[in-house]
Amino acid sequence: MATTPNDATSDAAPLKPLHGGPLALLTIAVAFSTFMEVLDMTIVNVAVPHIAGSLGVSPSEGTWTISSYALASAIMQPLTGWLARRFGEVKTFVGSVLMFVVFSMLCGLATSMPMLVIGRLLQGAGSGPMVALSLTLLLSNYPKEKQGIALALWAMTVVVAPIFGPILGGWLTDNFSWPWIFYINLPVGLAAAVITWGLLRKRETKTYKAPIDMIGLVLLVVGVGALQFMLDNGNDHDWFSSPMILVLGLTALICLTFLIVWELHAKHPVVDLSLFRQRNFTVGVISLSLGMFAFFGINVVFPLWLQITLGYTATWAGLATAPVGVLAFLIAPILGKNMHKLDLRAVVTFAFLVFAGTAYWFSTFDSSASFSTLVIPRFVMGLAIPCFFIPLNQVYLSGLPVDQIASASGLSNFCRTIGSSVSTAIMVTLWQHRGETHHATLTEYVSPGHPAATQFVGQLSHTGLSHTQSLGLIDQLLTREALTLAVNDVFWACAILFVLLIPVLWFAKPPFGSAGGAVGH
Repeated sequence: MATTPNDATSDAAPLKPLHGGPLALLTIAVAFSTFMEVLDMTIVNVAVPHIAGSLGVSPSEGTWTISSYALASAIMQPLTGWLARRFGEVKTFVGSVLMFVVFSMLCGLATSMPMLVIGRLLQGAGSGPMVALSLTLLLSNYPKEKQGIALALWAMTVVVAPIFGPILGGWLTDNFSWPWIFYINLPVGLAAAVITWGLLRKRETKTYKAPIDMIGLVLLVVGVGALQFMLDNGNDHDWFSSPMILVLGLTALICLTFLIVWELHAKHPVVDLSLFRQRNFTVGVISLSLGMFAFFGINVVFPLWLQITLGYTATWAGLATAPVGVLAFLIAPILGKNMHKLDLRAVVTFAFLVFAGTAYWFSTFDSSASFSTLVIPRFVMGLAIPCFFIPLNQVYLSGLPVDQIASASGLSNFCRTIGSSVSTAIMVTLWQHRGETHHATLTEYVSPGHPAATQFVGQLSHTGLSHTQSLGLIDQLLTREALTLAVNDVFWACAILFVLLIPVLWFAKPPFGSAGGAVGH
């Protein structure tokens, strides 16, 4: 069956970009819907203990609220292009927002963990196409000369939302109750859907009655599902020493390998892998995914270290993390406005150097670091965020025709999400294993043969502690220092990765025309 355009939309003349009030209103609606979706990936994290206690399950079972959402979202992201071609970009986006709102309400009303997990799965499925299509809708309705601003605004919401997620989630959970982290999506989502539909319902894209690639869809769902489940649970089950994790890993490898082979030869692929034939798309997505791997690793391990090792509360850990958004928020519009004057490879190189420098800076801290000491490098790191996300979006979209933007954005977001998931699994595991190694090394110095250790034990005994209690206290101190040395190792590894990524960027081929422009380069 040939792919044919729907008669209702195939002859529509190209529409002029929006200007003035309608453009500002669309930007606000799309930005808030994107912010809401990305926020939901992290806002639940701090509420897991409250959710688990309320629903009578263990905290480890409570993390299913995180993994179920990430799983469904990751599966739906690469399907964005097919959904947009089949139903139209505007209908797909508005439908996704409404699904997200409805299932957010269901999550808030959940009275059992199975009910909440199902709600989160459906909420994640609704959210999958939202981020990719939000960028597509902005680019297709902005004047070409202002598309850099559109990219900047979009990137700013995607980056800032995860930073404020834990702070907002902690505040709502502490001052109200955990269902409110879902209820706040309702007014935002409904307003975004109504405004977007009102402005764009007559600007719908062409639709195509393409058949569903069922084999590709099954391979995608099973492969990504097995991979996400493996990443979420691998650390708790000692990875491949667990038969379950081994089976999940093999399933993911086989299904995703067959998916790649199948989709490259399918007549109507559900995931358009032909995009990787474009050099700039491949370079941009690789740089974005691996850069996100290192960036997300820092953002996962840093608050964990603050809470587990230094005794920070969730709120204070969020406050220590948040300053990274200040410079990002201020610089993004300026960068977006002037992007056409810059070599984007040089801009991203600058970002990677700043990331590497601040990661190395973090690797020098010890367990006595003050709040203000920790906040300064987080603040400086914000300088790199817009210089990383905005140009790379322009790079991977450069030269692609308009009808491929939704597919390209969906596929790149999928790679970014998988990069984040792999980063969480690997960085937390690396931190724990390096902590055990450092603990074993430090323990060697606590023996009668080391005068300093003997003297310290003697001082503790004078405080009224028994010998056993003294050794217990020493073990706590060693654990704190071991985990601090381990987090230094993680930051050091991230710094090296950022430096190694710089040469990859320069394989991209200029000029980097307006994102989504139909002109070839």
